[in-house]
Amino acid sequence: MRIILSGFGAVGQSLVGLLSSRAEDLYTEYALKPRIVGVFDSGGGAADPAGLDPAAITAAKRDAGTVSAGLPGGVEMIRSVDADVLVEATASNYADAEPGISHITTAMGRGMHVVSVNKGPLALAFPSLTEIAAYNNVALRFSGTVGGGTPILDYAKNSLRGERITSFAGILNGTTNYILSSMASGLSAGDALADARKRGYVEADESLDLDGIDAAAKLVILANWVMGMKVTLPDVGREGIRGVTGDDVAGAASRGRAVKLVASCKDGLKVGPEEVPLEDPLCVNGTLNAISFTSEHSGTQTIIGRGAGGTETASSILRDLLDVRQVMS
Repeated sequence: MRIILSGFGAVGQSLVGLLSSRAEDLYTEYALKPRIVGVFDSGGGAADPAGLDPAAITAAKRDAGTVSAGLPGGVEMIRSVDADVLVEATASNYADAEPGISHITTAMGRGMHVVSVNKGPLALAFPSLTEIAAYNNVALRFSGTVGGGTPILDYAKNSLRGERITSFAGILNGTTNYILSSMASGLSAGDALADARKRGYVEADESLDLDGIDAAAKLVILANWVMGMKVTLPDVGREGIRGVTGDDVAGAASRGRAVKLVASCKDGLKVGPEEVPLEDPLCVNGTLNAISFTSEHSGTQTIIGRGAGGTETASSILRDLLDVRQVMS
């Protein structure tokens, strides 16, 4: 399997390390022999049809801040390098989804399968991207966009196969969950945010977390994939946590509840602060994510796990690559 890797931050580097460390058993168990034939970041790209040396590109990124070997990256590389799969791991952009959406559509136009952990294109153009994938007879996979390494999308689609999911609600942003958990432990909103920043939990653009944009993007992906809806980010009613006060959190605690930023698909799509009973499985603390699916016959089931991290997200990419491998065979 020849792979072009778009983006070489924490996730891209973790993926290269994971594929390298598991090379032998991936071939033995799954007949998967992945080769990174092209990689690029904001500084440019490197390519080799025989496969790039994982150690060399990782060292280049560490020492020079870029994987560039003087080749153009982006759409130019996707158009010029022959590959089977594009792994799209550039940063999410919720304004116009660029450059990720151009990477994805260009790859699919060339007949490449796509694995994306970039939420921007899916949040803004999920229905059209799935149509383009179908038209070009390629797979589009994105399990790492929701839940990181926790297989939320796979669980809903496969473990509940045959069921009709009627609604779902989840805590889909670990940063806001950490902040609200810290406030429940007595920190002020400002101190909780500062602590989350210090720990590296907050996005460079903090509005993605605090204003519920990240959670809304994940909600859109879930609604399309799980419920068969055709929605995009503007279809979500959204409120973040900036207005949540210490009094709100204390008041909820006095009622045996906790304030959480909940993303829900029930009578519409909504993200906003809600009081969740402490005994509810959805009431997780720290950076954990949780989502409860309510089905017509099997009731409500909850899946809980870590929602982010380079290694965790890389593991989701590997799951998707194995899925693509089956499609290719």
